[in-house]
Amino acid sequence: MSAALWGQEKSTSSYWEERIFYLLLQEASVLDKQTQKPIKVPRGSIGQYVQERSAVAHSRGIPSSKSKKLQIALKILDQSHALLIMDEKEVYEIGEKMTELLLAITNCEERYILFKNKARLAKAMQIEPGSAVRVFLRPGEVFPGVVRYRGPLLPDRSPNGIWFGVELLEDGRGQGFTDGSYQGKQNFRCDEECGVFVAVDKLELCEDDDDEIESDYASPVDNSQSEIPPLEINSRDNPIGNWDGRYNGIQLCSFASVESTLLLHINDIIPESITQERRPLKLAYMSRCGSEKNLSNHSKPKVTAGSTSESGSRTRSEFFYTLNGSSVETQHQPKSKNTWYMDEARERSSRGSSGVQENSRSEIVEDSAKSLTDSSPAAFGHCSPPLQPSASSCSPGENRFHSLPFSLSKMSSTNGTMGHTPLSLSVQSVIGELNNASLQDSPPRFTHLSNLHGLEVGSLAEVKENPPFYGVIRWIGQPAGVNEMLAGLELEDECAGCTDGTFKGTRYFTCAPKKALFVKLKSCRPDSRFASLQPVSNQIERCNSLAFGGYLSEVVEGNTPPRTEKEGLEMMIGKKKGIQGHYNSCYLDSTLFCLFSFSSVLDSVLLRPKEKTDVEYYSETQALLRTEIVNPLRIYGYVCATKIMKLRKILEKVEAASGFTSEEKDPEEFLNILFHHILRVDPLLKIRSAGQKVQDCYFYQIFMDKNENIGVPTIQQLLEWSFINSSLKFAEAPSCLIIQMPRFGKDFKMFNKIFPSLDLNITDLLEDTPRQCRICGGLAMYECRDCYDEPDITAGKIKQFCKICNTQVHLHPKRQHHKFNPVSLPKELPDWDWRHGCIPYQKMDLFAVLCIETSHYVAFVKYGRDDSSWVFFDSMADRDGGQNGFNIPQVTPCPEVGEYLKMSLEELHALDSRNIQGCARRLLCDAYMCMYQSPTMSLYK
Repeated sequence: MSAALWGQEKSTSSYWEERIFYLLLQEASVLDKQTQKPIKVPRGSIGQYVQERSAVAHSRGIPSSKSKKLQIALKILDQSHALLIMDEKEVYEIGEKMTELLLAITNCEERYILFKNKARLAKAMQIEPGSAVRVFLRPGEVFPGVVRYRGPLLPDRSPNGIWFGVELLEDGRGQGFTDGSYQGKQNFRCDEECGVFVAVDKLELCEDDDDEIESDYASPVDNSQSEIPPLEINSRDNPIGNWDGRYNGIQLCSFASVESTLLLHINDIIPESITQERRPLKLAYMSRCGSEKNLSNHSKPKVTAGSTSESGSRTRSEFFYTLNGSSVETQHQPKSKNTWYMDEARERSSRGSSGVQENSRSEIVEDSAKSLTDSSPAAFGHCSPPLQPSASSCSPGENRFHSLPFSLSKMSSTNGTMGHTPLSLSVQSVIGELNNASLQDSPPRFTHLSNLHGLEVGSLAEVKENPPFYGVIRWIGQPAGVNEMLAGLELEDECAGCTDGTFKGTRYFTCAPKKALFVKLKSCRPDSRFASLQPVSNQIERCNSLAFGGYLSEVVEGNTPPRTEKEGLEMMIGKKKGIQGHYNSCYLDSTLFCLFSFSSVLDSVLLRPKEKTDVEYYSETQALLRTEIVNPLRIYGYVCATKIMKLRKILEKVEAASGFTSEEKDPEEFLNILFHHILRVDPLLKIRSAGQKVQDCYFYQIFMDKNENIGVPTIQQLLEWSFINSSLKFAEAPSCLIIQMPRFGKDFKMFNKIFPSLDLNITDLLEDTPRQCRICGGLAMYECRDCYDEPDITAGKIKQFCKICNTQVHLHPKRQHHKFNPVSLPKELPDWDWRHGCIPYQKMDLFAVLCIETSHYVAFVKYGRDDSSWVFFDSMADRDGGQNGFNIPQVTPCPEVGEYLKMSLEELHALDSRNIQGCARRLLCDAYMCMYQSPTMSLYK
């Protein structure tokens, strides 16, 4: 066996893909040419057969001689850039239907196990909508259900995995994660959190199918179509032929009846084997009025009919086909799917010459316009059947019928004629000038700035043709007179008829000549050559469906204190521990883990009853935070991304918030929205500046000028510097103190290393608090800011003195100009305490450090009293699968942190950051927030 990376040139030019699929029976490996590291291709992976283009004209050519060793080239579908050359005995050929069924199983090993279990696989193939099944939702949890949907969930992929939408019954109600919708599309209907989308490996067909559960709303096909009137002889026989077998004066063939034959272009023909195999007879000619949407859920071929005068008189304008023998919904064909236009007058003349019975003009126009405007934008192309008109039959001023090399959709004007939308100058030269009057009369249609794939300016895009066009989107907009959003692409290669960035005489961008192509935005797709680099569409909805069901966490009611020391460590450490990350959630995952995993200082947030002034979703948010995030984290040590996504959606309900479900955010943004706008938490900090009004906040950002003389500062020093320079004092002793380091996200940090002080003495930062004299230890009465940097009196410390010491210190000539202020003391301070040296200290303990490196947040949390009792948490430590896989969180003990925290500041400064072992480097070099708790004040707040 040999393997290689599926290169760009190789994938587009050297090899030809065929719709033949194989399943790997053993593990293989691919060498990444960039990193020179092997990439494993596990057994159970599915590959598509490819062969060199030079051999396309020949058959697959499997040698019949057993002595010859056959090797098969496969493009691995799970890793689209991997090309394997496998021996025949190492793979097993599977049919396309089985491929689609197995492809939805994202875990290759589980896919392989199901494939080897032939009996179970055979039963799985029988599961259809309406089947009673057992759903293996989570380990040890099996729920009854009924299949409501069977089909693909990502229609733009080929081949597509088959997913099953199941409504959970009995004990399973409320255990799901959908109401039947996926990515905004309602595939079936059920109560909220009573539905799941799962692959076939999570289902088991119930043996007793007699009591099959039915639901009117869940049926994928309109009930009105289930009863087909009985056929009688000749009841639907309407001859429409008119060809006698002659072409250009030459008798090509003979037929018994002229009325039974037609001469058509070969592209008008759909092979009977395909239509019979892929389209159930009872769905062959369904009305568009109610069942088309349901049909699309199952990826059935769509043949849509409009109004007809008789049951057998179907006009050509009433049906939509694609070329090359595939239906509109079938997107896996690599061949071109051109869009065909036909104006009404031309269509009527074609029907008239064919002897087809004709409806009234108004009926035809109404149906045609409806059919065209109702066509789904999700399909790559929608094609009317092309006829080949003679040049003499059309006058120069008429709209003409053409084949265009773009996936265009139709549009209709109010007068009933079908016009054309100009897409580029080359297209314009083919279809003629646009009918401006028709466009002006057309009703406005709603448009979007982006298509379903999230393409935007700068995206690598592809227009699916044979061969496809590749380029970069340089402009998106809606030119005057055009009813749809267009995309201006700068193509990789020159193309005849393309421009240098102009469209209809207006310049929209600039590029090399013959490289600017203007197409409808919905006709563009992400560049398939870089499929592994493309973001999965709608990760928000994906988090609430599919195989995330296997990653769900528990719901725990009541009040659960955190576990600490050895018990807490054993429960929390390992893979799939902590909070699962998903789609830029690390800022939120790490913050919640810091605050609640081993500390109860903020548990009051989880318990406060709702008040009249709270937001309407206060109780929902508090219950979610307590029962689905904090409690499960403390009891089981794991919270899934689905629960976090629920919280992220709630955050976006706040008017001042946006992007919390998808964008990268900072922890302070999250805390502000959650604590201030939703839960209305009492401010954690009350700070006064130079006798002014007290200001409330939840965390403190250190602001200061950089001191070049300091190598490694401590948190104690940073906090004191910042308070002294800004003349700040704590109005109250905080129970929880969150300090933000002097840095700006990932872009700038003031110090290369910061020493996280294990305990923080805030006595000198409090107002109305007794403090010790810096010299004699007596009760301080005066504080001098100018003495802070005085080298003769413990430089870098806050200086406060008793009356006698203050007088002596400021007798020195260097300090005579200093301005000192009286220290505010509580009026009820007993005289006895300070005379006997009983001045208390206010200290806080470090319990967590939030760190950031290259846009990714991680957390260090202290789980016990010992200096080495630290764990490291990363919500995205590992990955299960590729772009459609899942992040695996991990919590790791890191006792080495304690050794570095015992070092002196001089030793840490001299230590090269690259030589710091384990996770400790991130703690010392990447600290973003340090969190402290008061062992005494937390009992009262």
